[in-house]
Amino acid sequence: MKELYIDFDGVILDTINPSYAAMAEMGIDSKNSIKVGEYYENVDWEEFIKETPQINDSINCIKKIYESNKFNVSILTHVTTLDEAQAKINYLRKSIKEITIIPVPRKISKTKMVNVNNAILIDDYTGNLKEWEENGGISVRFSTKLSGKGYKVIDKLDQILELEF
Repeated sequence: MKELYIDFDGVILDTINPSYAAMAEMGIDSKNSIKVGEYYENVDWEEFIKETPQINDSINCIKKIYESNKFNVSILTHVTTLDEAQAKINYLRKSIKEITIIPVPRKISKTKMVNVNNAILIDDYTGNLKEWEENGGISVRFSTKLSGKGYKVIDKLDQILELEF
């Protein structure tokens, strides 16, 4: 069974757009990594996750993928703080009890946390996908606009079941 890793932010929940909107309201320049880091360190993650919309029925799609027994499914997500990790875990555990969740400190590459060789990563960020492939993995881009940027692309997680690897 092939390993399948699914990113959280921008794939399961639309955390990126609301956080950038909140930073803009606060006058934080999204290119200022220090201020952005401070913002993420001070977010009430439980509340933020609760208010953030799911993307394209992602939780039911993950259940469908898991139940297909086609992949060994894990969530591989970057986190800034332990509070963020805990909030993401709490959110996922409410609906998907049996899945592995791997929080990755933002300063560490996802490729350093798991065996990438021949494993699939679904992520919206092309930087992660490029690095994944450079380390022997298989990349699939998640994009609600179906913009592949050179990668296989899906806009709904259960579409992974239709792809050939």
